[in-house]
Amino acid sequence: MIQFVLEADRDLFEEAFRFAQQQVRKLIEAHPDFYPMYTSNGHWKHEGPSWTHWCDGFLPGMMWMFHKKNGGTAATDKYWLEQAIRYTTPLEARKHDRDVHDLGFLFMSTYYRWYQLSHDQKLRDTIIEAGKTLSLRFKENGQYLRSFIGEDSIFIDIMMNVGIIFYAARETGDRRLRDVAQRHCLTTRRVLVRGDGSTAHEGIFDVATGEFLRQATQQGYRGDSCWSRGLAWSLYGFSNSYEYSRDPRFLETAEACADYYITHSNSDGVPPWDFNAPPESRKLLDTSSAAIAAAGLLRLCRLLQDPVKGHYYWSTAILILRTLCEKHLAKKDKKWEGILKGGVYHLHKELGVDESVMWGEYFFVEALEQALLQL
Repeated sequence: MIQFVLEADRDLFEEAFRFAQQQVRKLIEAHPDFYPMYTSNGHWKHEGPSWTHWCDGFLPGMMWMFHKKNGGTAATDKYWLEQAIRYTTPLEARKHDRDVHDLGFLFMSTYYRWYQLSHDQKLRDTIIEAGKTLSLRFKENGQYLRSFIGEDSIFIDIMMNVGIIFYAARETGDRRLRDVAQRHCLTTRRVLVRGDGSTAHEGIFDVATGEFLRQATQQGYRGDSCWSRGLAWSLYGFSNSYEYSRDPRFLETAEACADYYITHSNSDGVPPWDFNAPPESRKLLDTSSAAIAAAGLLRLCRLLQDPVKGHYYWSTAILILRTLCEKHLAKKDKKWEGILKGGVYHLHKELGVDESVMWGEYFFVEALEQALLQL
């Protein structure tokens, strides 16, 4: 019976992975050299604002995963390799981009995957330079990497990007870089992760003294609520930081976030956009949070010494993926250009609400990739 269930999941996930390739191929053929962020009425190309410029790595990141998965099929393999290089190469100049805190999103999804396949030292050097650039956002007063919002602001999202600094530190032996990454994680753990494992989106500091002032939010319901995508960023980000640092505090934090996510999400594993939103607003789900959480849980489960808890996280990730494949794929809507429906970008700004969002697509595909390796 168990074997039958695993085979059914494998077939379901393989089908979803093929569908993802179809949708991405349609996107790049319809809108060549376009880096989308979110759909509007199911369409990627539109005039809606982006708020910030942080998603360009996710589309080519999926192409690298498609290329790796299709290694045995010559024609398909060549197509995805060419497209991945085509969409990754223009990002190189952003290794010096000091306007965003998202260089991990941009380069670990693209140049890192490229380097893992080719071992070209120039690609490695690009990643290292991006990591060094991100480290320049570090504020000694307060011990944090500042967000793009301002000098006094820290985001939970940055936990998804700090890994590129850990990577640069490891590859160069630069202890200062490792120290910056370590201290940022410890500050995030102290000021944004609460005792019950829930998270705040943003923290505000006194720039002059480094004193932490309050929790806040840009995208959640309130400063003291738990925005589900931020929780998923934390779950994944602390797992990744533990993998680089082996600091047991980061593993403990990742587990606390995972436990809060599992306890407070709906029974099928897909959460509301904010766990503390009013009842009517809680009906709005965020499938992108679910995709990130699934990918994070699959990463976390293999880091644990406890096989029982590891299996619990793994089986939860499989449940989430099963739900996304069965309930939220855009397969039945022929006009919909995205892969995964029901994502939320920015509710307050009315951007990408109940749409496909590019990070949801990317982490969904990543979770599928990892699950298929383990089934």
